[in-house]
Amino acid sequence: MVSANEPFDPPASAEKRSREKRHYITWLSLSLMSFMALMMLIIYESRWVYPEIQAYFSQTGSLTGQQLATRSRAYLQRAQQTLLNEQTTSVENIEAVSLDLDLAYGLMDVSVYHQEYACTAPSISIVGSLAPRLSQGDISAFAASRELLGPINCLTHIEMDQLDRRGMAINNFSESTRRHNQVLTYTSMVIFIMGLLFWLMHERQLRRTELATEQKLAWMKRAMRDPLTGIGNRSALHQEVMARANESLGLILVDIDFFKQYNDALGHPEGDQLLGRLANLLQNQLGPEAKLYRLGGDEFAAVLPCPNDPVLTQHCESLLSRLAAEQFKHPAHPDNKSVTLSVGAVRFVAVETTFAYAYEVADKALYRVKTAGRDGWQISASA
Repeated sequence: MVSANEPFDPPASAEKRSREKRHYITWLSLSLMSFMALMMLIIYESRWVYPEIQAYFSQTGSLTGQQLATRSRAYLQRAQQTLLNEQTTSVENIEAVSLDLDLAYGLMDVSVYHQEYACTAPSISIVGSLAPRLSQGDISAFAASRELLGPINCLTHIEMDQLDRRGMAINNFSESTRRHNQVLTYTSMVIFIMGLLFWLMHERQLRRTELATEQKLAWMKRAMRDPLTGIGNRSALHQEVMARANESLGLILVDIDFFKQYNDALGHPEGDQLLGRLANLLQNQLGPEAKLYRLGGDEFAAVLPCPNDPVLTQHCESLLSRLAAEQFKHPAHPDNKSVTLSVGAVRFVAVETTFAYAYEVADKALYRVKTAGRDGWQISASA
């Protein structure tokens, strides 16, 4: 059972808030997961590109063979040019040719050439045998230069093939890079759009949650207010007292005398206006520290700081004096008077148990004023 002092929260409303909270968490999680997926994709692509670049620019594998073939061919061509010189038979020229042949032999005698080019072994054999034959005079310079044509053609073939392979590697690398860039671009766009969409849904759900919270707070505020006078109601009175625990407070209960007769004579619209005027009078007379409440019908309550009974007495007296000065007309008053009030009051220390007792004794004081003829006030002993 819901207490009269607590705002009622329907189960459907609680379920709706729970559902909105779940949606809020869901959209937020999805948006964060989307951006995390985007980051993981970028990291993955970065880890793919680095090994590809390393493989391409590394100095291992057959792609380095072009450089060796080019240098070897240059040495053979220089040796061939020296052999065709008229002074080839000199010792210095023979030594120069032998040096170039040895350098060309070393650069050409690599495993990758032996494995992939059939002309390598015969060419190496020719190059390796020329230097001893020239030194011994077993072959003429012109014949030696002619024999070098075969190794030079072999090295040229190796160079061209290596260039073709390098070109294919470049094309493959470019194509693979382009393809991965497209995948990265399109996937990033899709993930980004999804993440943005999820984030927008999250923001939309957040605004809905905030709006629902604002509406609930507004509803709770209205539930704690009297719609006619704008002051607090009975529930607000209880919460105010509980919020000021252990303070010395004064509780003043006010009842309009012969209010039913007032309504019967002048009509309920006039009665509503009288309630509004009386609420303003109470607030102005009791001061800004006083909190006013309409308990129902023509009964009002006020809670205000009150360190001792004389202060409470002063408030009751000034309240009735101010009302008498205002002279609110009451044509149906039995004593042909203006509007009068019956007031009961008590001073108490604000705790849960004393408030209930304080309200009871203040109400009894109000009742005694009514039975004594109304138009007066009475203070009960402090609670």
